[in-house]
Amino acid sequence: MATAKAHTNIALVKYWGKRDQDLILPHTDSLSLTLDEFYTTTTVEFDDQIDADAVSINGEPLSGKAYDKVAKFMDLVREMSGKTEFARVTSENYVPTAAGLASSASAFAALAGAASKAAGMELSRRDLSRLARRGSGSATRSIFGGLVEWQRGVDDATSFAEPIEEEVDFGIEMLAILVDTKEKKVSSRFGMQQSVETSPYYKLWPEIVADDMVAMKRAIEDRDVDAMGQIAESNALRMHALTLSAQPGFTYFDADTLAAMDEVKALRENGVSCYFTMDAGPNVKVIYDKKDRQVIYDALAQKFGADRIVVSKPGPGIEIWD
Repeated sequence: MATAKAHTNIALVKYWGKRDQDLILPHTDSLSLTLDEFYTTTTVEFDDQIDADAVSINGEPLSGKAYDKVAKFMDLVREMSGKTEFARVTSENYVPTAAGLASSASAFAALAGAASKAAGMELSRRDLSRLARRGSGSATRSIFGGLVEWQRGVDDATSFAEPIEEEVDFGIEMLAILVDTKEKKVSSRFGMQQSVETSPYYKLWPEIVADDMVAMKRAIEDRDVDAMGQIAESNALRMHALTLSAQPGFTYFDADTLAAMDEVKALRENGVSCYFTMDAGPNVKVIYDKKDRQVIYDALAQKFGADRIVVSKPGPGIEIWD
């Protein structure tokens, strides 16, 4: 038996599209910030008395496609480790599921850590990153804390994440506006593939990401939170332009998403440095320097309610214990 705790990450430069659906190999590199406020804790116990994996999240048994995804991942762990027993998988998820808050990143990173340890494997963090990737692409980055780069690689062995700066020593923070925590209608996996296959602009996306990766790394080196925010906001809007230009077009935004984006722009116009980013979901994340936290928090709490605002600092990498 083993337990692992992993935190979500939000991509500042996004990958949005896989070239291999089974191995989950992305078309581009990506770069993210691990967050301290959202995380998953998972315990895995192999048991020769059960005839199928038993999976629960927040006390509720998992079923359907979500269960199948976990069982497939556990099959991979059994194949790698030589273990034959099924397992009891118990997760506590402190992230709204499938709401664009990277719940699958923390979930599969924690599962990779707990399952591999319980199966007797002692994986390096690089190999743990590769394993987590097989459950969810963004999970490859949640093995590490702070600022993390996922290298697209050319195959399974070379596609993994590495930390850029795990102990972030400058002021970047991220605030989440919980616009809607219900499960989204279009899954990330389907949305990505639809964009890859049908958006006429997708062929430009790898070039955009390559340029943004260079600029983002330079901004990190310079400790320039403003530049990081500008790059992240532009990258996010271009990613969402791919969903709008797919056939048929779709969007993860709702009216409150647009209102939140407008509020961030209004703060900026009034001299407060802050920038937005969104993943595959309606919830908006705001990037800023911690010195401006209170004025940003007060403005957004007044507009959306304090109960819908969550402030996150850079978070830690995975923890695993017996």
